[in-house]
Amino acid sequence: EVTVSGAKNAALPVLAGCLLVSGETVLHNVPRLQDISTMIKLLSILGAKCRQEDSTLYIDTSSITVNEAPYSLVKTMRASFIILGPLLGRLKSARVALPGGCAIGTRPVDIHIKGLQALSAEVEIQGGYVEAKVKKLKGNTVHLDFPSVGATENIMLAAALSEGETIIRNSAREPEIVNLGDFINRMGGHVRGAGSDEIIVQGVSRLHPSEFTIMPDRIETGTLISAAAITKGDIIIRNASPTHLESVIGKLSDAGVEITCSGETIHARSSRRISSVPVRTLPYPGFPTDLQPQLMAVLCLAEGASIISETIFENRFMQVPELIRMGASIKVEERNAMIEGVKKLSGAEVMCSDLRAGASLVLAALAADGVSLVQRIYHIDRGYECLEQKLSALGAKITRVRAGM
Repeated sequence: EVTVSGAKNAALPVLAGCLLVSGETVLHNVPRLQDISTMIKLLSILGAKCRQEDSTLYIDTSSITVNEAPYSLVKTMRASFIILGPLLGRLKSARVALPGGCAIGTRPVDIHIKGLQALSAEVEIQGGYVEAKVKKLKGNTVHLDFPSVGATENIMLAAALSEGETIIRNSAREPEIVNLGDFINRMGGHVRGAGSDEIIVQGVSRLHPSEFTIMPDRIETGTLISAAAITKGDIIIRNASPTHLESVIGKLSDAGVEITCSGETIHARSSRRISSVPVRTLPYPGFPTDLQPQLMAVLCLAEGASIISETIFENRFMQVPELIRMGASIKVEERNAMIEGVKKLSGAEVMCSDLRAGASLVLAALAADGVSLVQRIYHIDRGYECLEQKLSALGAKITRVRAGM
């Protein structure tokens, strides 16, 4: 059995949302991750007082006076750009460095900027920073060119303290968006439609501190199901949200994994060689791009040929050369990867290029013959809490070692 941690991608915008209130917010089920630590550092620079006890985080934002997010922090984590909206709402001005993060694609921020401009913000880009100011945020209708999760979150947070009503059309539908809407409402805001392609935010003059619980991490859950699939394992996953993973559960079931769900528990069992399946990543509720590398690792050992089409990020096959080093048979043509299943993988020294690619290499190593050494695991630490400990408790022979040992 294994218990899923709180969702990184849900916790980060909620942490940013704490900037909208003056006082102490209490957040439960917050994972201890590098990205969370980075956001805490950023909030501290802005004037917040933060302390974490196990999975509970206390954030006192009574004294937010600084409005600048420095490049030294933003370059390491793209999600830190989400503070732009709440800073505009709280201080009426913000200076945030253009973001970095995983090197999986361009992910331009113009969708964020257009949305905030629609709410009456004046925005300029100078010297690698986005500088925004506003006399008063005013509600408006915003149509997103693409259902960007980050842009949807930034606009929701800014609109929460705006004057009037904001309608976000073609909004992202991810469960993390619903989680953020619930958080804003817990603080006294008025968000409805979160989880659909049209979100309506009725601005209020003031929000209040609250207590809130972060949703379970659906990407960690999908990674653990994939671990059972690739090792012919049998695991029970606690604190999960099966309804958030219908596309993933459906695809892995098609591949031959036996998956049963009951409440917040998922039982995943694989007793035979996986079957090949076609996969196409899409915005939610489609198959998530954040689980594409992990499924690719599983399909490397499938019977027959599989095709993965990556429609979200143009550079999200960075795990392919490393999987080939382990004996996989993969050919990439533009945004399509053709995978010819092999009977076995062999242990090798491999290197993480980004967070989810790193997870796929760990999965491949679990099923490979011999010993594998996965390097640059700081990428994995950005998004998985105690991954090696959880896998070890499930029976994996996995240990963390110092570089150079």
